[in-house]
Amino acid sequence: METADLNACADLVRRADPDRFMAAMAAPVAARRVLFPIYAFNVEVARAPWVTQESMIAEMRLQWWRDALDEIRAGGKVRRHEVVTPLAEVLDADGAELLDQLVAARRWDIYRDPFEDAAHFHDYLDKTAGHLMLAAGRALGTPPEDVLRDAGFAQGLANWMRAIPALEQSGRIPLPDGRPEAVGALAAEGLRRLARARAARSGVPRDVRPALLPAWQSGMILRRTRKVPARVAAGEVSPAPILSRAVLMARALSGRW
Repeated sequence: METADLNACADLVRRADPDRFMAAMAAPVAARRVLFPIYAFNVEVARAPWVTQESMIAEMRLQWWRDALDEIRAGGKVRRHEVVTPLAEVLDADGAELLDQLVAARRWDIYRDPFEDAAHFHDYLDKTAGHLMLAAGRALGTPPEDVLRDAGFAQGLANWMRAIPALEQSGRIPLPDGRPEAVGALAAEGLRRLARARAARSGVPRDVRPALLPAWQSGMILRRTRKVPARVAAGEVSPAPILSRAVLMARALSGRW
C-alpha cells in the first residue's frame, strides 16, 4: 500500500469523521493501515448524497462506488483512486459485498421520503453502521458476526441521535416515530444490543477488537438519550469531549471496547 494513499485516506477521515479518526489512531499501527481506507470509503459514500441537490447526480456518485466495489469483488483490475486502490488491498469479496449493501442503503439519504416503518429504519442502521463495522472486522481477522452487528447497530443509532437536528433542518424525517417515549425506547434497544455485544467480548479475537473502538461513546450517548429524550432535538446528547477522549483511551488500553 502506498504511503501517499494511506495518508490521503487518514486525512480524509480526520477532516470528515473525527470520531472514527480518533478510534483508528487509538488502534495498533498495523490496524490503522486497514481501517483508514475503509473509513475513508465510508466518508466518500456518506457525503455523496449531500453534495448535490440533483438526485440523478447523487445516484451516479453512489453507483461509481458500487462499480468500484464490483471490481474489488471480481478480483481483477481495479481503478486507480486514492481510496479505492488501498481499499482493494484490504477487502475480500465478502467484505466488498457488505460495503456494496452499505452503498445501496445510502440511497435513502438522497430523497426526502420517511422510513417506511421501524423495520426499515433498523435495516438502514444495520446496512450502514453495522456493515461498516463488520467489514472492518473481516479485514482485520475473523470476527463473530453477531457481536459486530450488535455493536455496529448501537454505534449507528448513537450517531444518528446526534445527527437528528441537522437532518430535521435539512427537511428530512429521521425517525419512524419521533415521540419522546419512542425515542427513549429506541435508545434502550441500542443499549441492550451494546450490552449483549460487550457480554461476548471474550469471543472477539484480539486482532479484530480495533474495529469495535468506534463504539466507545455509544453507551454514553444512548444513556443520555434514554434518560431525557428531549436532548436529541436540542442537540445535547454528546458527552463532554474531555470525558469522551478519556473513555476512548481507557478502552483502547484495556481492550474492553
